Amino acid sequence: MESLFKVKVRRIGTSFGVLIPKKLLKENKIKLGEEIEIALLKRQKLEAIQKLIGITKGAAPFRREHADRF
Repeated sequence: MESLFKVKVRRIGTSFGVLIPKKLLKENKIKLGEEIEIALLKRQKLEAIQKLIGITKGAAPFRREHADRF
């Protein structure tokens, strides 16, 4: 299952890290020590991808210009 969520990068010792919400850990059955893959998307790339696939908030619903065409 794929999940998209926002997190802030935090300092953990001398490194940086992110925290995964407990709800997502349970939903995806992720356990301590398990290896997972994470994709990084900065806000600008995410917005561009959302525009391409048409899920941006406030996007107008699809309407046909000509009712006689299917």
